[in-house]
Amino acid sequence: MFALKPPLVRLLDVSDSVDLRRVLIVLPALNEEHNIEKVIAEVKAALPDAGVLVVDDGSTDQTSLRARESGARVARLAVNLGVGGAMRTGFRYAVRNGFDVVVQVDSDGQHNPAHVPELLRELDRADIVIGARFAGKGDYKARGPRRWAMKLFAVVISAISGTKLTDVTSGFKASGPRAVRLFAAHYPAEYLGDTLEALVMAARADLKIVQVPVEMRVRAGGTPSTSPVKSAVYLLRATLALTLALVRRKPKTGSFEAA
Repeated sequence: MFALKPPLVRLLDVSDSVDLRRVLIVLPALNEEHNIEKVIAEVKAALPDAGVLVVDDGSTDQTSLRARESGARVARLAVNLGVGGAMRTGFRYAVRNGFDVVVQVDSDGQHNPAHVPELLRELDRADIVIGARFAGKGDYKARGPRRWAMKLFAVVISAISGTKLTDVTSGFKASGPRAVRLFAAHYPAEYLGDTLEALVMAARADLKIVQVPVEMRVRAGGTPSTSPVKSAVYLLRATLALTLALVRRKPKTGSFEAA
């Protein structure tokens, strides 16, 4: 389990250019009834003025009910679309409801909302800020094929974006206004599209991408996939996802029209 932290937003110097009332924290969630209440409580403690949206990605448990009881807004998908589909819903919700910034926070407790102000500060100089696991903070480690893949993908995305990045598969990200508009219209829903392809798309749209070091926590519940076989499958699928991202045409610059 992870312990709740005191409200850090009052202590950390969030950029004056970021109005927390225009920030939407999006939590994609699949069967997280045991974690979602604690995560929402921690988000609200750290960022009391920000909006909180839980996108229930086809859960079969009480995730949506627990989220509503915790005071979050809930968008419930009829079928499981994956993180990419859930985040696309979040970006479109943000555009329709007047939010300028979207921050993705996982619902399993691994992302610490206390780091969000650090991500928001960097939006003064970037369009996308990644909370990076391999940047000198924390003791998160990946081994074997998964780690090899992460290093390779970081080199490729760094070359495309013109910025040195060490963790391009992190889902802990803050997106500024230009990125929110782009992703509301074109966010990829395929496997790892929410990380690799989204960054390729952003770089090709001339959006600036940076990273800040963060400390990831152990998943609060459930069983992570860490077997050698699953790691090898990850390597193959991730390589395919990056290849498809690189060969796809640059998306048109038109933005998502809020209904």
